[in-house]
Amino acid sequence: MDEINELLIPENTLLAAVENDTVIGWGGILPKYNGNVFELHPLVVRIDRRNQGIGRAIVAALEDSARMQGGLTIHVAADDEKGNGETSLANVDMYDDLPGKIKSFSPGSHQSGFYIKLGYKIIGVMPDANGVGKPDIYLGKSLR
Repeated sequence: MDEINELLIPENTLLAAVENDTVIGWGGILPKYNGNVFELHPLVVRIDRRNQGIGRAIVAALEDSARMQGGLTIHVAADDEKGNGETSLANVDMYDDLPGKIKSFSPGSHQSGFYIKLGYKIIGVMPDANGVGKPDIYLGKSLR
Protein backbone atom coordinates (compact mmCIF):
# COMPACT_ATOMS: atom_id res chain seq x y z
CA MET A 1 0.00 0.00 0.00
CA ASP A 2 2.91 2.36 0.72
CA GLU A 3 4.14 1.94 -2.87
CA ILE A 4 0.71 2.87 -4.25
CA ASN A 5 0.46 5.92 -1.99
CA GLU A 6 3.94 7.03 -3.06
CA LEU A 7 2.96 6.78 -6.72
CA LEU A 8 -0.14 8.90 -6.12
CA ILE A 9 2.06 11.92 -5.35
CA PRO A 10 1.54 14.27 -8.35
CA GLU A 11 5.11 14.15 -9.75
CA ASN A 12 5.05 10.34 -9.85
CA THR A 13 3.23 8.16 -12.40
CA LEU A 14 1.04 5.11 -11.74
CA LEU A 15 -0.33 3.03 -14.63
CA ALA A 16 -2.59 0.00 -14.43
CA ALA A 17 -3.58 -2.70 -16.89
CA VAL A 18 -7.30 -3.33 -16.47
CA GLU A 19 -9.39 -6.09 -18.02
CA ASN A 20 -13.14 -6.39 -17.37
CA ASP A 21 -12.91 -3.87 -14.52
CA THR A 22 -10.15 -5.92 -12.83
CA VAL A 23 -6.56 -4.74 -12.36
CA ILE A 24 -4.28 -7.41 -13.80
CA GLY A 25 -1.05 -5.45 -13.52
CA TRP A 26 0.37 -2.10 -12.54
CA GLY A 27 3.60 -0.17 -12.29
CA GLY A 28 5.01 3.23 -11.63
CA ILE A 29 7.85 5.64 -12.23
CA LEU A 30 9.40 8.23 -9.97
CA PRO A 31 11.49 11.16 -11.28
CA LYS A 32 15.07 11.47 -10.00
CA TYR A 33 17.96 13.83 -10.77
CA ASN A 34 15.73 16.78 -11.69
CA GLY A 35 13.62 14.62 -14.00
CA ASN A 36 16.53 13.43 -16.16
CA VAL A 37 16.24 9.90 -14.74
CA PHE A 38 13.15 7.89 -13.79
CA GLU A 39 13.06 4.95 -11.41
CA LEU A 40 10.69 2.18 -12.47
CA HIS A 41 9.20 0.80 -9.27
CA PRO A 42 7.30 -1.37 -8.82
CA LEU A 43 6.08 -3.59 -11.63
CA VAL A 44 3.36 -6.04 -10.59
CA VAL A 45 1.47 -8.51 -12.78
CA ARG A 46 -1.08 -10.96 -11.42
CA ILE A 47 0.52 -14.42 -11.23
CA ASP A 48 -2.06 -16.08 -13.47
CA ARG A 49 -1.55 -13.39 -16.14
CA ARG A 50 2.24 -13.48 -16.40
CA ASN A 51 4.00 -14.31 -19.68
CA GLN A 52 1.16 -12.76 -21.68
CA GLY A 53 2.84 -9.44 -22.57
CA ILE A 54 1.15 -7.44 -19.81
CA GLY A 55 4.38 -6.53 -18.00
CA ARG A 56 6.04 -5.66 -21.31
CA ALA A 57 3.11 -3.35 -22.20
CA ILE A 58 3.19 -1.64 -18.80
CA VAL A 59 6.95 -1.07 -19.04
CA ALA A 60 6.60 0.33 -22.59
CA ALA A 61 3.87 2.74 -21.43
CA LEU A 62 5.95 3.83 -18.43
CA GLU A 63 8.98 4.39 -20.67
CA ASP A 64 6.83 6.52 -23.00
CA SER A 65 5.55 8.51 -20.02
CA ALA A 66 9.08 9.11 -18.73
CA ARG A 67 10.21 10.16 -22.22
CA MET A 68 7.26 12.61 -22.55
CA GLN A 69 8.25 14.11 -19.19
CA GLY A 70 11.78 14.76 -20.45
CA GLY A 71 13.45 11.66 -19.03
CA LEU A 72 16.75 10.61 -20.56
CA THR A 73 17.25 7.36 -18.64
CA ILE A 74 15.03 4.86 -16.86
CA HIS A 75 16.36 2.42 -14.27
CA VAL A 76 15.16 -0.42 -12.08
CA ALA A 77 16.72 -2.09 -9.04
CA ALA A 78 16.30 -5.87 -8.94
CA ASP A 79 17.16 -7.64 -5.68
CA ASP A 80 18.68 -11.11 -5.92
CA GLU A 81 17.65 -12.16 -2.44
CA LYS A 82 16.19 -15.66 -2.68
CA GLY A 83 17.85 -18.53 -0.81
CA ASN A 84 20.79 -19.61 -2.94
CA GLY A 85 20.34 -16.71 -5.35
CA GLU A 86 18.95 -16.74 -8.86
CA THR A 87 21.70 -14.97 -10.82
CA SER A 88 25.39 -15.54 -11.42
CA LEU A 89 26.06 -12.50 -9.18
CA ALA A 90 24.66 -14.19 -6.06
CA ASN A 91 26.97 -15.76 -3.50
CA VAL A 92 30.20 -14.59 -5.14
CA ASP A 93 32.92 -12.14 -4.08
CA MET A 94 31.78 -9.00 -5.87
CA TYR A 95 35.02 -7.23 -5.03
CA ASP A 96 37.04 -9.67 -7.15
CA ASP A 97 36.76 -8.74 -10.85
CA LEU A 98 33.29 -7.17 -10.79
CA PRO A 99 33.54 -6.07 -14.46
CA GLY A 100 34.21 -9.67 -15.46
CA LYS A 101 31.28 -10.92 -13.40
CA ILE A 102 28.97 -8.36 -15.01
CA LYS A 103 30.25 -9.25 -18.49
CA SER A 104 29.48 -12.94 -17.94
CA PHE A 105 26.20 -12.26 -16.12
CA SER A 106 23.51 -14.94 -16.29
CA PRO A 107 20.07 -13.99 -14.96
CA GLY A 108 18.83 -17.54 -14.45
CA SER A 109 15.17 -17.31 -13.40
CA HIS A 110 15.62 -13.79 -11.93
CA GLN A 111 13.47 -10.83 -12.98
CA SER A 112 16.54 -9.11 -14.45
CA GLY A 113 16.21 -11.43 -17.46
CA PHE A 114 12.83 -9.83 -18.24
CA TYR A 115 14.33 -6.34 -18.24
CA ILE A 116 17.36 -7.42 -20.31
CA LYS A 117 14.95 -8.73 -22.98
CA LEU A 118 13.44 -5.22 -23.03
CA GLY A 119 16.82 -3.61 -23.73
CA TYR A 120 17.96 -2.81 -20.19
CA LYS A 121 21.66 -3.17 -19.34
CA ILE A 122 23.37 -3.70 -16.00
CA ILE A 123 24.56 -0.27 -14.87
CA GLY A 124 25.62 -1.21 -11.36
CA VAL A 125 25.56 -3.70 -8.54
CA MET A 126 25.35 -3.24 -4.77
CA PRO A 127 27.05 -6.24 -3.13
CA ASP A 128 25.38 -7.73 -0.06
CA ALA A 129 22.47 -5.24 -0.22
CA ASN A 130 20.07 -7.89 1.06
CA GLY A 131 22.52 -9.88 3.17
CA VAL A 132 25.72 -11.77 2.47
CA GLY A 133 25.80 -12.88 -1.18
CA LYS A 134 22.49 -11.20 -1.99
CA PRO A 135 23.12 -8.23 -4.31
CA ASP A 136 20.88 -5.53 -5.68
CA ILE A 137 21.30 -5.34 -9.44
CA TYR A 138 20.74 -1.98 -11.12
CA LEU A 139 19.54 -2.04 -14.72
CA GLY A 140 19.04 0.98 -16.95
CA LYS A 141 17.95 1.97 -20.43
CA SER A 142 18.40 5.13 -22.47
CA LEU A 143 15.17 6.90 -23.40
CA ARG A 144 16.83 9.06 -26.08
